[in-house]
Amino acid sequence: MTPVLEFLPRTVPADPGRPKLADDRRPIREITRQIAFEPGGWTPARAAHVAAMFDGLAPCWHERPAARRHEAVDDALARGGPYPSGPCLEVGSGTGLVTPRLAARFSPLVSMDLSPGMLALASPDTFRLQADSSTLPVRDGAAAVVALVNMFLFPAEIARVLAPGGVVVWVNTLGDATPIHLPAADVAAVLPGDWHGVAADAGWGTWATFRRAAA
Repeated sequence: MTPVLEFLPRTVPADPGRPKLADDRRPIREITRQIAFEPGGWTPARAAHVAAMFDGLAPCWHERPAARRHEAVDDALARGGPYPSGPCLEVGSGTGLVTPRLAARFSPLVSMDLSPGMLALASPDTFRLQADSSTLPVRDGAAAVVALVNMFLFPAEIARVLAPGGVVVWVNTLGDATPIHLPAADVAAVLPGDWHGVAADAGWGTWATFRRAAA
């Protein structure tokens, strides 16, 4: 069943200066779509390639925490609820640029990333795991919230770990200029099951939350 998707009005203006999607980032955009929509889109070879790529990017990742990049996260947390109580999984946490915002809202929070290089530079204040997000080390229905910020979407795996009544938080901090990007309508189309979604533009970014049916 395709989720109901409601678009909320923008409340955070989009100031000038948003970075553009560079041509060398377009291959990762194609990979993002393949992972979400094509069976077999994620292979061991692709996982190794992506892990090595982000290991290489890790030392300069701290240069990215511009306040404008976090406006979509903040708006999603403010208007995308209500959120259920219980464990939150941050999938694709990187070096933890967004982790403090999630930790202030959800407890307990578990942050995961494929890249050891990214995790090595993250703060030790939050519990972190090295994990392939296509096979999360989490039991079925254990998460009340799954947060994905500029992250690949593995629809079946997200549906597996999320509890009934749970919420998926999907944020692209640069909107359609985000290299790892899917619009809310595509996320709605590919999530298996019965959901209700809300979405909005905020600052430079976009966000959507999808609430799973309680039964």
